[in-house]
Amino acid sequence: MAEHQGHGSESPIGWCGFCLLSLFVALNWHLITVDSIYLEDQEQAILVSPVLDQRDWSCVRLVYQITGRGSLQLHSRPDSDNFDYRLWTANKSSDSWLIASVDLPNTTIPYQILLEGRPEQGSENSVAIFEIHIVPGYCIECNFEEHHLCGYSNSWNPNVNWYVGGSVARESNLLENHTSNNQRGHYMYADSVYAKQFQEVAKLTSPMTTAPMEGCLSFYYLQDQERGNIFSVFTRDQLGHYEEIWRPEVYTTADWTLVSVDIKAPHPLEVVFEVAFNSARGGYVAIDDISFSPVFCHTDTEPTFDPAIANCDFENGLCLYYQERAESKAWSVISVKPNAYRIGDHTTGTGSFLLANTRFTSRPGYVGRLHGPFLFGNHKYCLRFYYMLHGFRKVDNALVVYIYDENNVAQEKVWSLTDTSHAVWTEVEITYMKPMLTKIVFVSICKNFWECGLIAIDDITVSLGDCQITAASLPFQCNFENGVCGYIQDKKGDQADWLRVQGHTPTSFTGPRGDHTTGAGYFMYIEASLMRPGDRARLLTSDLRGSSSLQCLIFFYHMYGSGTGILSVFLRHGSKEKDTLLWRRRGEQSVSWMRAMVDYYCDVQHQIIFEAIRGPSLRSDIAIDDILFKRGPCEDSSDITPYSGSSEYFNEIEN
Repeated sequence: MAEHQGHGSESPIGWCGFCLLSLFVALNWHLITVDSIYLEDQEQAILVSPVLDQRDWSCVRLVYQITGRGSLQLHSRPDSDNFDYRLWTANKSSDSWLIASVDLPNTTIPYQILLEGRPEQGSENSVAIFEIHIVPGYCIECNFEEHHLCGYSNSWNPNVNWYVGGSVARESNLLENHTSNNQRGHYMYADSVYAKQFQEVAKLTSPMTTAPMEGCLSFYYLQDQERGNIFSVFTRDQLGHYEEIWRPEVYTTADWTLVSVDIKAPHPLEVVFEVAFNSARGGYVAIDDISFSPVFCHTDTEPTFDPAIANCDFENGLCLYYQERAESKAWSVISVKPNAYRIGDHTTGTGSFLLANTRFTSRPGYVGRLHGPFLFGNHKYCLRFYYMLHGFRKVDNALVVYIYDENNVAQEKVWSLTDTSHAVWTEVEITYMKPMLTKIVFVSICKNFWECGLIAIDDITVSLGDCQITAASLPFQCNFENGVCGYIQDKKGDQADWLRVQGHTPTSFTGPRGDHTTGAGYFMYIEASLMRPGDRARLLTSDLRGSSSLQCLIFFYHMYGSGTGILSVFLRHGSKEKDTLLWRRRGEQSVSWMRAMVDYYCDVQHQIIFEAIRGPSLRSDIAIDDILFKRGPCEDSSDITPYSGSSEYFNEIEN
C-alpha cells in the first residue's frame, strides 16, 4: 500500500486536496499548474476525471512539464476498489513540454483517472499539464497525423534521424502518406543523405506500454536501400533487453507494404524501429499506420500459454509434480500443527509443504528428484519457490534445481543451495529461457547419513518474464522491503512504535527469525524490551476511500514467546467515536508466520489499525508482514484455530 492510496473525496473539477489558492490556470496558454509555494509539507494536488465507462482498450495522451523538483503520477480508480492503481509516474525536470502515453486496458468496471502533482518544497518547483486526451486503441498505435506523434521519440543522432514526412521527392519517386494515400498526410522516414560514418543508426521508439502486450503488430513501410544497410524492428523491455521481431527480406519495395508480426510479451515494452546506413548513398526507409490487435496475426503462433500449471502450494497434494520412481517416498507432502516449537508451512502457517531427506528415508547415496510439468520453449520464465533447511552439516547437495528437456536430459543446473540458514522459509528467484520443451526438476542428495537433514520446499510459482520485472509490488500491498508504504505511527493513542527491521529480533525465544516475504527481508514488529507490560503500539494505514464492495484484508503475523500479548485489527472512520474490532489474537500462537484473512465493509473514508499490546514478559515480540488488500470476499475468512502443544520443529510430523 503506497502513499497515493488515500485521496479522500476530491472534487473532479480541478487540482484539489488543499485550498483553491493552489489552483492556477493560465488562460492565455490553456494550461493548469500547481506550484510549491501554495502547498504545505507532504501535500499534493489531485485532478480527477469524470466517471469513465470505456469497455474497450484506450490510451491517455498527456502533455506535461515538471519545473524544478517534483513528480506527476497517473492513477486508475475502479468503482469497486478501496485503492487507486498507479499506472504511470514521472519525476524528470524539463525546460520544455514532454509527452506521455499511458494504456488504459479494457474493463467492465466504471473507473476514473487521477493526476497527482507533487512539487517539492522550495521556490520555483511546479507541475503543469497542457493537454489530456483519451483516444481509443493502444498507445503504440500511430498514424503520425498528431503533432505529438503519439509519444514516439527519436534517439537523436547528429547525422541520421527519423523525420516527419509529408511529400518528399527522392530520385523522381514521390513518397505519399499511406493513411490518406495523398501528399497531405504524414509518415516517418529516415534518410541516409547526411550519413558520414559506417553503420550510422536512427531509432524511433514507441512509448513504453503500461500493460503486457500479446497480439499482432502491423505497420506499412516503404524502402529503397543499398545492399548492406539494415532496417529492423525490435522490442525492448524495462530492463533494456532487446529482441528483434522483424527484418525485411528485400532492400526495395515498389509501394507501401504491409507487415504483420506477432508479439508475445508478458510485461510492458517499447517497439523500436531501427535503420542503419553505411554511407550517404544508403537510401531511405519510411513507415506509417502502426496498429495493434490482441488477436495473433498468424495462425501458427502459439496461443497464450499459462505457466501457472507449474505452480503448487502442496495444499492438495503434488499438483502436476511427480517423483522419479512411483514407489519412492523421497519427497512427502507434510502438514504440521504449528506451535511454539514446530514451524509450519509458508503458505498459511498451518497448511502443507513438501519435505525430503527425513531420517526415515535417508540413506547413503540417496537421490530424490521431483519433476515438474513440461513448459513451452522460447519463453523467458521466472521461477520462485521457498525452501527451509534443518539439520544439514553440509548443504552442497541439500537442494539443487535443474532444467531438463523432454528426453529427460539435464540441460542446466540453474541453482544450488549455498547458505546455511536454518528453520527459516527463504525465497529463491530464478530467471531462465530455453529453446526446447523443458521442465523444472528439484534434486536433493544425501551422500552421508550423518550429514543429512531435512529440506522442505513450498509455494512454487512460475510466471512469464524476467523475475526483475515481474517482482514489482502492487499498490495495495506492502511487504516493507522498501519502506513503510505510507503507514502511520499513532503518536496520540499509544505508548510505543512499530519498528521496521531485518533478520531475527534481539531477544531469545521470541519474534521471527526472518521475514515472511523472502526470509532475509524486512518486517514490522514491537520490541518488548523497549515497552512496559500493557503498553500498546498502533500502526495506521493512510486514508482509504471506501468502497461499495466487500473488501478482504490479508496479512501474516508472528506471535511467538511465552509472554506474548495481544494483536488486534481495528476499523476507524470519522462518523464513529469508537474503533470497530475486526480481528484479534491473544498469547503465543506459533513459531511460524501465520496467515490472517479478514472480510470487512466500509463505504466511506476510513483507516485500518494494527494494534499490538505487550504481554507480561520480555518474550512478547509481535510482528506483521505482507499486508494485502483486495476486493472481497476472502477465499476463506476464518484462519485456523491456534494449536498448542510441544515438540521439536519437524518431529511428530503428520502425513
